[in-house]
Amino acid sequence: MDFALIMFLLLVLSGCIWLLDHFVLKAKRKTGEPWWVEYAKSFFPVILVVFLLRSFLVEPFKIPSGSMIPTLQVGDFILVNKFTYGIRLPIISKKIIDMGNPERGDVMVFHYPENPSIDYIKRVIGLPGDVIIYRNKQLMVNGVVQQLKSEGEYNYVDNGLTFVHNNLYSETLGARVHPILQNPDMPALHAAAVSDFPMRDHCTYTFDEMRCTVPEGHYFMMGDNRDNSRDSRYWGFVPDRMIVGKAFLIWMNFGDLKRIGLTIK
Repeated sequence: MDFALIMFLLLVLSGCIWLLDHFVLKAKRKTGEPWWVEYAKSFFPVILVVFLLRSFLVEPFKIPSGSMIPTLQVGDFILVNKFTYGIRLPIISKKIIDMGNPERGDVMVFHYPENPSIDYIKRVIGLPGDVIIYRNKQLMVNGVVQQLKSEGEYNYVDNGLTFVHNNLYSETLGARVHPILQNPDMPALHAAAVSDFPMRDHCTYTFDEMRCTVPEGHYFMMGDNRDNSRDSRYWGFVPDRMIVGKAFLIWMNFGDLKRIGLTIK
């Protein structure tokens, strides 16, 4: 079950018990408060504060996979700004106050379109109306090649078992520069892994090229670890209603304390 929904149900339950005791039970009892009333009154304000903070200000997430290496490492605990892209109602994620929209290069958390109970994190590559081409591991946005600068090699051990060799690049996406990885031993695309996603007709695929026009109200996402990321190339576009927020800070990594406090670019 969604954690926000659990928090909401606990908030409603503890609040109802508190109100019931205050207006009905308190006047009738002759002894002290029963344990369940005491617990409800103690936990209600705590749950309320946490619920409001997570719903409207910041929410913590843990990075479970290597799809955003080198920007984010497995085990990073990050904070996500919940109001950068507008104020949304908890649970139903309906935007009620528009405060801005995602920009190319943002690292964004969203509900995974194929299973909305799971949260994903990728980089915003395409905005509504953009034409995205990925050909021979070269990214083009609206006909403009996004420049790559070689930064040497970047190797890591995947799942504690497999040594993975990559080439490290700085990619210029509009006015932003960020790191990406490319595995020289992997193909540009895995055509067999492309699912039959909504608005699939906005994309065309060949052996070494993907071309997509981003629909209105949707975004095209890719992982920085380009050959180890299942992203919009395979499952399609992220609707605005599934946006959670913008990742901005690494607040903990128990395996590498030097990463604490790093901003996410």
